[in-house]
Amino acid sequence: MPRIEIERVYDWKPDGNGGRPVLVDRVWPRGKSKAALAGVEWLKAVAPSDALRKWFGHKPERWAEFRRRYFAELDSNPALGRLRELAEDGPVTLLYGARDETHNQAVALRDYLMGKRG
Repeated sequence: MPRIEIERVYDWKPDGNGGRPVLVDRVWPRGKSKAALAGVEWLKAVAPSDALRKWFGHKPERWAEFRRRYFAELDSNPALGRLRELAEDGPVTLLYGARDETHNQAVALRDYLMGKRG
């Protein structure tokens, strides 16, 4: 079973203590320079579609439906292969920009990769 950590990109430090850092947001995090995230792989193609992201709006009451819709997107997402490769290679840290640490695409993506559909 791969080790997949989650960390808010604004709290992440390139200290090498976590897994390989992978940014999983569709949009670049506001206020973060490319230099500050040097060495981070950006897999924006595994992020929720713009339409789903905007619909969700990080509203906790939409979380269950967001997960269902996002998992359906992931089922046919070829970019997921790269993330699976990274996870098989060693620990991975999924970076995200949302303020809500419980209801965000990185949490859902980790659950998807770990086979937690419920």
